[in-house]
Amino acid sequence: MKAKYVVHFVAVASLFIFALVIVAVPAFASTGNQEEAINEKYGLPIVVYGEALTEKQKEEVRDLLDVTDPTKVKEIIVTGKDLVNYIDGDEHSNMYSSAKITRKDPGEGLVINQVTPENITEVTDEMYANALLTAGVEDAVVDVVSPVKVTGHSALVGIYKAYDEGDGTALNKDRTEVANQELNLATNLVKKDGLDQDKVSELLTEIKKDIAEQNPATKEEIEKIIDEKLKTLEIQLSPEDRQLLVDLFNKMRDLNINFDNVKSQLETISGDIQKRIEEAVGDKGFLESVSNFFKELINSIKNLFS
Repeated sequence: MKAKYVVHFVAVASLFIFALVIVAVPAFASTGNQEEAINEKYGLPIVVYGEALTEKQKEEVRDLLDVTDPTKVKEIIVTGKDLVNYIDGDEHSNMYSSAKITRKDPGEGLVINQVTPENITEVTDEMYANALLTAGVEDAVVDVVSPVKVTGHSALVGIYKAYDEGDGTALNKDRTEVANQELNLATNLVKKDGLDQDKVSELLTEIKKDIAEQNPATKEEIEKIIDEKLKTLEIQLSPEDRQLLVDLFNKMRDLNINFDNVKSQLETISGDIQKRIEEAVGDKGFLESVSNFFKELINSIKNLFS
């Protein structure tokens, strides 16, 4: 009889595991990069390739971005010299990050798609979105891809160059420099202060939303907004990192960036962050239930032989 019970338990466990696999494995979906009709108001989408890519890797990037007909996009190369020009980087750096930029009508918002998130190790969609909004990039779909593991910082350079290559879309250099400082600070807060990536993105987004609403006129008012957000979000920063945050947003204030123009896009970023946090909590609960099931199963089998 005991052997019979064991067989029943194993059968039940097998069915449960099969169900878990079905639930846990997401349905196959496309990346959303399929080619669309060319928007004649904005011209061809621009695809930027990192200079260090081999021809084979370049073809891989084309496939990942669903560029089946190169004549339907404008292709450019981003180099180490561009890195120096846009973010004061090292000219000898290897550039692998690539991107596709498709401009959209006003009000459609800024959408970031990391096509190879497993190869972008430090920068999240929301970090890209925050930095690009600071730089002046609005209402566009930006697909980021790399065939090798990279931090993701240099993808901004390619996006900036793409806008400079467009008709009347060149970005303000002061704003792109501040945007790069913002991205560097965001990734450093994750590494140095041990903050969660989503928490850092939430902090930056919420500060910008308050700036849009309050229109602070002084550095002291910027400090007040930042301190309130740090308290509300229960984020502890070192005095040095808090000061870097204050200096960053004070620079934005000096540049007269109109955050009212991108307020709806900030709301979208905020919603995406909250959704990701809620999903993460749900995942933890799911894994905990799986763990508890197996603990109970093992205890039940032990009891059969006790």
